Amino acid sequence: MSEIAIGSQAQSEKAFSRGTALLIVAVGTLAFIAMLVLGAYAPDLRSGRNGGAHALSNAAIGFSGLVRLADGTGRNPMIVRSEDQLRNNQLAIVTPDSGTVDISKIASARSALPTLWVLPKWQAEKEPGGTGWVRISGLLPESDPGSLFAPGWVLNVARVKSAREPLRAAAPGVPAAVAFRAPLVLQTISADKLQPVIVDSAGQIVLGKEADAPLYILADPDLLNNHGMADIHQASAALALIDYLNTTGDKRIMFDVTSNGLGHSRSPLKLAFDPPFLAATLTMFAAMLLAGWQAAIRFGSPRLQERALAFGKAALVDNNAALIRKAGREARLGPRYVDVIRKRAVALFKLPASWGPEEVDSRLESLNPRWSFTSAANAVANARSRDELLGAAQSLNRWLEEAQE
Repeated sequence: MSEIAIGSQAQSEKAFSRGTALLIVAVGTLAFIAMLVLGAYAPDLRSGRNGGAHALSNAAIGFSGLVRLADGTGRNPMIVRSEDQLRNNQLAIVTPDSGTVDISKIASARSALPTLWVLPKWQAEKEPGGTGWVRISGLLPESDPGSLFAPGWVLNVARVKSAREPLRAAAPGVPAAVAFRAPLVLQTISADKLQPVIVDSAGQIVLGKEADAPLYILADPDLLNNHGMADIHQASAALALIDYLNTTGDKRIMFDVTSNGLGHSRSPLKLAFDPPFLAATLTMFAAMLLAGWQAAIRFGSPRLQERALAFGKAALVDNNAALIRKAGREARLGPRYVDVIRKRAVALFKLPASWGPEEVDSRLESLNPRWSFTSAANAVANARSRDELLGAAQSLNRWLEEAQE
């Protein structure tokens, strides 16, 4: 009695209802999934608006204007955040912030693939307060962009003031549409094994090509950065230059940001949310939902709590049966079971109460000509094991059922 009372009291004092508990679990599950997804795609969600000289920057020295221009004219720009993505035939535009950046992995991946390297030129400082804006403090030392490919290849960088005179092509096949004008401060380069493609009025190289590979080096970033894209003529020349350098004719152009510190390594967590592994992830999620549903929702009628001690005669019968079973005396109950069946048969067939056992057995023997009552009763009375007694008792009970038919 006390156990039932305690159980009822515990149920009435639950802290939360089932609906509230399910809501808490659902909110927690969704928050966990959102955390996993954001953790997987967080590097891709970084805006890159730090004022640097890269394809995500809106600063004057950035190249987001060229990206938007390429996108608007159907050239399908792609922001590359991993060196593994650079191992294909598409034209790649690499814009390191400084000549001290380690570009060995990018150079190895693009050694025989069309690549435009844009040298750095300006030195920028972040505005105080962390607003994302920068200000140009001056030009980088000439040795900085010149050391980008060092020590294997050293570039000689020079700067001259110009009157914004037109730059001219110095290689066959350069389209006439590639008609840049020199910025006010023009940066040029020279080096061994560097072939001129575009030069200034003095013949100094502004865009050069390595002799043995489709590697192009643009000395002055002002021809392609956001400051240059403000001029419609420079923007038109930039698109023509991209088409000229895209020797493979591919419909996509890659803009690398790994050299600007905005890359990331291959994430196993991100793979779980990308095809073809997304199907397995959704399957596991559905299985988890079904398992949670089964755990939260009851199936079938509830089982009532049993008492530790049963009531009255049922307890006595169970206890006696347990004692007989533990003592191994089940076989000795055979004669008593025969007496029970005999008394039941006398009542069912309304035999005289004055008859003795011999007369009763003789009458019962004649009730079922196909089955002998005496043989079945003797088998029960002479049983020596529990299994033997069980089989004999079942036979005697079937005799009684057939006799009633």
